[in-house]
Amino acid sequence: MKRIVAAALMAGAAGLSACERTAADSAPAVEPTPTSSSVPTAPSGTVATDVGAAAATPAQPIVEGAPSFAVLYPGGEIDAPATVATSAAGPGGLVAFRTDADPATIVEFYRTRAEAAGLSSVMAMNMGEARSYGAAKADAGANLQVVASPIEGGQTSVQLSWSAGG
Repeated sequence: MKRIVAAALMAGAAGLSACERTAADSAPAVEPTPTSSSVPTAPSGTVATDVGAAAATPAQPIVEGAPSFAVLYPGGEIDAPATVATSAAGPGGLVAFRTDADPATIVEFYRTRAEAAGLSSVMAMNMGEARSYGAAKADAGANLQVVASPIEGGQTSVQLSWSAGG
């Protein structure tokens, strides 16, 4: 399971490493986001256990300006600031967080949001209890990848990467 998480993080990092800054950019290419203690999340005890309830719960963008499909799962707690970058294909990022929801529920939440934003499913994989999913909108360059794996204590570790496209 650790290999799956490591592979997902390496794939996301490789995708972000292709992002470039132009001389016209005045902001740094990598910007930290708030930590879990300052990111608003759903009130305690309201973590959704089914996709319908989670989809109806207002979700917080992971970073300002992130696309509608790159939101923090309701009740999720960010492990470290998100890594964000901008390229000719648009802004993108990578974030890891934990939640009490099971991996299948997490993947379904992001699949629903991606399809609502016009992305098409391009990849899905189940390995034991771990789940991964990918969606893309080829003509716009937008994409989403999510890997959700159960961890000790009954929680799920989630790695989410995205590109908003151009």
